[in-house]
Amino acid sequence: MANRLAAETSPYLLQHADNPVDWWPWSPEAFEEARRRDVPVLLSVGYSSCHWCHVMAEESFEDEAAAEYLNAHYVSVKVDREERPDVDAVYMEAVQAATGQGGWPMTVFLTPEGEPFYFGTYFPPEPRHGMPSFRQVLEGVRAAWTDRREEVAEVAGRIVADLAGRSIGYGGGDAPHPPRPEEVGSALLALTREFDARHGGFGGAPKFPPSMVLEFLLRHHARTGSEGALQMVEATCEAMARGGLYDQLGGGFARYSVDAAWTVPHFEKMLYDNALLCRVYAHLWRATGSERARRVALGTADFMVRELRTPQGAFASALDADSDDGTGRHREGAYYVWTPAELREVLGEEDAELAAAHFGVTEEGTFEEGASVLRLPDTDGPADAGRIESVRRRLLDARSARPRPGRDDKAVAAWNGLAIAALAETGAYFDRPDLVEAATAAADLLVAVHLDAGGRLARTSRDGAAGSGAGVLEDYGDVAEGFLALYSVTGESCWLELAGTLLETVLRRFTADDGTLYDTADDAERLIRRPQDPTDNAAPSGWTAAAAALLSYAAHTGSSRHREAAERALGVVTALAPRVPRFIGWGLAAAEAALDGPREIAVVGPAGDPATAVLHRTALLATAPGAVVALGEPSADGGRGAGGGADGGAGGGADGGAGGGADEETPALLRDRPLLDGRPAAYVCRHFACDAPTADPERLARTVGASAGA
Repeated sequence: MANRLAAETSPYLLQHADNPVDWWPWSPEAFEEARRRDVPVLLSVGYSSCHWCHVMAEESFEDEAAAEYLNAHYVSVKVDREERPDVDAVYMEAVQAATGQGGWPMTVFLTPEGEPFYFGTYFPPEPRHGMPSFRQVLEGVRAAWTDRREEVAEVAGRIVADLAGRSIGYGGGDAPHPPRPEEVGSALLALTREFDARHGGFGGAPKFPPSMVLEFLLRHHARTGSEGALQMVEATCEAMARGGLYDQLGGGFARYSVDAAWTVPHFEKMLYDNALLCRVYAHLWRATGSERARRVALGTADFMVRELRTPQGAFASALDADSDDGTGRHREGAYYVWTPAELREVLGEEDAELAAAHFGVTEEGTFEEGASVLRLPDTDGPADAGRIESVRRRLLDARSARPRPGRDDKAVAAWNGLAIAALAETGAYFDRPDLVEAATAAADLLVAVHLDAGGRLARTSRDGAAGSGAGVLEDYGDVAEGFLALYSVTGESCWLELAGTLLETVLRRFTADDGTLYDTADDAERLIRRPQDPTDNAAPSGWTAAAAALLSYAAHTGSSRHREAAERALGVVTALAPRVPRFIGWGLAAAEAALDGPREIAVVGPAGDPATAVLHRTALLATAPGAVVALGEPSADGGRGAGGGADGGAGGGADGGAGGGADEETPALLRDRPLLDGRPAAYVCRHFACDAPTADPERLARTVGASAGA
């Protein structure tokens, strides 16, 4: 049978369109049907590259008997967590509060009013390891609904009341202050205690790449000179790059490592991980000149463009962990792992022996069934680099002939914003205009497909058509971040203006009167709770993404309105950073930028002048935390226009909107910036108070900490 999911655009929902389960998408009609039939709602939340989602689907949702029971006694609703992060966030919070853990697939039983009363994640088809079977759960919930309805209502009411009490509010407008140096220092000390000195990273297995924490540590080192902060970054980046987490043949990172030593990954590859890590390695190169960091940054950028770019120019969400192992059986990691026999088949005896030693392939294997995950030894050996590169390319070519993992080809606005920032900067650092072009094409797609005339974003698109889900706070923050990075790299002021449009929506629709932020707009669909979470998880939270973008935009425009909003938002970092620094890394990175200024660098000079290009590149290589860069030509009158005062936005208006006057098209940071004795010049400022301009790239590099990369 084809159920109601057949008309959806989400690849995850379409995977379930032929299930015998009579699925509904999340909709008012589904809950109305549950009320009409007086049955509970089964809410199943997952995503297309989720391994255990596939397992539960095969074991239960494709089973005729299980589907028959579900259809008779429940209204079943399937949600793609990447398409509806608001629905996922609300019910995941309930699951975690009730059980102490969460994950996907998430299985929640709801009243027809959407109130949760029983929770779980994966349920097996038969009782296993202390878990009841899925059928037992279905029967138990049905019995409770039929025979103990008052108890169910009481439980649901308590859960909803508990969730309502979890909202963050500053109260009376008294927002805590943004982090001061001593509070950032406390966060650093807590991270030092959690640092894995043997393997890099933080905590034990499973171990996730701590990209946002690494960005904070790089910025902290740049601001304070802390060698300990830099050493944690270098050790972690080295270990991840050598381990199985990083694809040694094709570039790019898997989602996490199942062990503490980064050896065996969970093989799905997510766009957000790779965008964030590409940027971290590029910034590590910028700070240290590390050749390995350069290779990994470029390898990850090339992976995103090669494997995740869609025909429309956006970037797809993920690659599955599973693929056909060549026998018709789907197996996790089948596309990526190698046996010694497979090496010999592709390379011959001599080169196979070299490859086995170089990539850690053994007869025993490091993975399942005698296969090994490719990784690098702890120290580089004497092998000829050219020969190793030849071996790598031959293995990559051979691997490309294997059945490929599935790709979730929907474009998520937030993750594309992160990719735009990473590709724009990486392309600028390493003289790869093709990467900047890829970033620009993705940005163009977001403007054409995701952004409407009222400044509102669609969360997803697929095949060039926007999905039905409204953008959430992380979409606005991360896309603004991407546009601001693209503006710094290209000097095209349209990206600054578009970032301002998105951030105006943040201020008007997502920000409460006291300065706290919500994940959904004030006119979004009402759920049992308006979701709100400032903590960073696998990607920046909407709260910290918005704070960082507001801060950068204020530095470009001089808007006190945006600066004050950023500082109010960063108040939550003050509260959380000393206690849970691993889960507020992006907020800490933004706090470092605020403590440093951030530095504002204006480069003025004729387009096409090599001296302008050198100054611009030097400015982009600034390690000063969160430094913003503006590039433009001086106007005929030396750069002065009538576009407004210091509180103006991109066009000079007091509210950060468009101002009037002859110079309204000139971004504020570029006004009053003449050439220096007829030569291109760079101005380094804090809060629009500037040092003397310079035409000397070396002097500029010393001022902004760009010497390593430049």
